[in-house]
Amino acid sequence: MNNITESFLLTTLAGLSTMLGTIFIFLKKREQLIYKSLSFAAGVMITVSLTDLIPEGQNLLSKTFFPIPVVLISMIFFIIGIIITMTLNHYLPESKEKKINHKLYKIGIISMLAIMLHNIPEGIMTFMTSTHNMTLGISLTIAIALHNIPEGISISIPIFYASGNKKKAFLYTFISGISELIGAILAFIFLKDIMNEAMMGMLYSMTAGIMIYISLHELLPTSLQSNYQKKSLLYFLIGVGVMLINHYQ
Repeated sequence: MNNITESFLLTTLAGLSTMLGTIFIFLKKREQLIYKSLSFAAGVMITVSLTDLIPEGQNLLSKTFFPIPVVLISMIFFIIGIIITMTLNHYLPESKEKKINHKLYKIGIISMLAIMLHNIPEGIMTFMTSTHNMTLGISLTIAIALHNIPEGISISIPIFYASGNKKKAFLYTFISGISELIGAILAFIFLKDIMNEAMMGMLYSMTAGIMIYISLHELLPTSLQSNYQKKSLLYFLIGVGVMLINHYQ
């Protein structure tokens, strides 16, 4: 394969753009910011799931299966994603912090795990695309970077607001972002021979289930419990709009 070093660099930049979401922990009026950010992240996650993950997952599955099995397999792994998230949510240890802080902390942890699942195959795609077509790889990197920033917000803001620990918010966001490079490394070493389109399609469907569950069961309800409901709904729509514009560019 050609352009190996450049492909690793592009994949790393795409993943670490997630860290730009941590900038928001330094802003003032954090009480409003947390609820706006949760709504914005929910809009981003739902839109990414509906316009990218599910369609792309079904597209990948369709290269192996007929249409009806494609829909069924996609739904099964979507539901598996929901069940995984419910299980994680149930078994995450209780915190001694206030109830709202504990809930936000769990949102941050589950968001990190979901985005890691999303970023690993994304890293594989970015790396494999770049090694074969650098121009297309650069375009893909820019698109991924744009939607990784609000994903970083969905991890760092809840973690920081719940714990008051900037280092922890940075660390968890970094772990999520660097998972994209892990995907590239796996692709370079052996996954290029093992990871097939059907497996990636299943993983995308499962990740969509995780993200939509987080958004509808955790992010939006938590945001709408605040005194900033109208602003929260506005930022949800902004999140949807930003991702739609990015999707159709």
